[in-house]
Amino acid sequence: MPERQAEVHVARAEDGTVRIAGAPARPQEPAFTRAVLDVAGATLTWPVLGSPGLPTAEIHDVERAQQWLWALYGERTAATVHTHTHTYSDAHTAGRPTDAAPLTEQVTALAAGAARLALGHWAARWWPASYLDGIPALEQDVLGLELAALTHECQQLFDDAGDQGDQPDDNAAELIADHQAALAPLIRWWRDARQPTHPAHPTHPTHPVLPVVLQLDHVLRLIDDAADNAGLDGEPLRLLRSSLEQDSGPPAGAPLDLGTLFAGRRGYALAAGEPLATGGRVIARGSGTNDWRRYPPRFVDAAENAVSWTASAVGAGRRIEVEVVADVAAPVGGVHLAAEVTVNGGPPTRVRLAGRDDAWTGRADLDIPAAALPPRIEVGVLLPGFDPGPDPDTSSRATRDAVRALARHRLTTAAMPTPQDSQDSYAQPFLAEIAAAATAAGEDF
Repeated sequence: MPERQAEVHVARAEDGTVRIAGAPARPQEPAFTRAVLDVAGATLTWPVLGSPGLPTAEIHDVERAQQWLWALYGERTAATVHTHTHTYSDAHTAGRPTDAAPLTEQVTALAAGAARLALGHWAARWWPASYLDGIPALEQDVLGLELAALTHECQQLFDDAGDQGDQPDDNAAELIADHQAALAPLIRWWRDARQPTHPAHPTHPTHPVLPVVLQLDHVLRLIDDAADNAGLDGEPLRLLRSSLEQDSGPPAGAPLDLGTLFAGRRGYALAAGEPLATGGRVIARGSGTNDWRRYPPRFVDAAENAVSWTASAVGAGRRIEVEVVADVAAPVGGVHLAAEVTVNGGPPTRVRLAGRDDAWTGRADLDIPAAALPPRIEVGVLLPGFDPGPDPDTSSRATRDAVRALARHRLTTAAMPTPQDSQDSYAQPFLAEIAAAATAAGEDF
């Protein structure tokens, strides 16, 4: 694959922060369109909807960042950051490009690995899993183990100053400990894919080497190395070590069905559109806004029509009922979402939502004026204390649609992997995406 090049601009802010960007700053985009990685002395950001290229870096500690700057951006950019940070420290130069012309740099191996690691963290946080939209959820333990492997591979981005709390993405050992339940299924998958009768095996007569074979091998060996470095132990890790040392052998049991191997709790009732039956005369109903930023991941189905509401006249009073399709992994106890309801542009009213297996539901009495025309009711779902507030961007629906399109494209790629040489590391599906595509193929999505 030919080397890629990118232009970068280096500038300083008035507070001394150094910014490296591939293009002039654009208006703030929703958080769910950015892949972010916190590294030693800086935060790196890539656009999810577009070519990754080189990231934008906001560097708050240049000395710590020097350990990875040259390997990620190239020597000229690292030298520019170092030289101009120490030479120009007055307000006259703050915020200005430190070079008259942008620097042209190669997209290095570390930059490619870091972009993939950041995309994996984005998938863990923002993947638009939706039964209604037909986008299967990713198996979090499988994704977590691949993130551990990628973190170990990109260890140059992190330093030993993690006690400062500014590198939450640096702990491969913690990821392995949290997600080791997926090790046995991954080992089974790896063993099966290495058999000569498997379509992805290099000796199979009709298929090229597919990336999943090398990907599984690479991920498992990185996990083993990271666990060994951290002194981790336990039955799943001992199984991994013995499997890698044998480096061969038949798969255990019957031929592998990948969909069955990672099948989880996928199916549930379609709660949205089935209003609670409380009596009264219906005066209005509709769908609410599903702003992904306002609640944690894996709480709510990501579809636009996941939030539905019904306003009824009950005697002389007015009542609103809200029903929200839950994500398959949503907590069923101890946590309460809320609906934010506004009537005719008035002040918002919070409606507490209780969870069950397939939905969040709640109702409240409202002051809905009796009028000839139906009231204008707006409903959104949020988690109190987590919520950053409603998104004022009217284009956010189109942006969410673009993220859904990206997820579907990646799942299509995962279902029909191509030869290793035809993919860069960023476009290559995660193992969790390959498993999700196989699981969805055997279910009613």
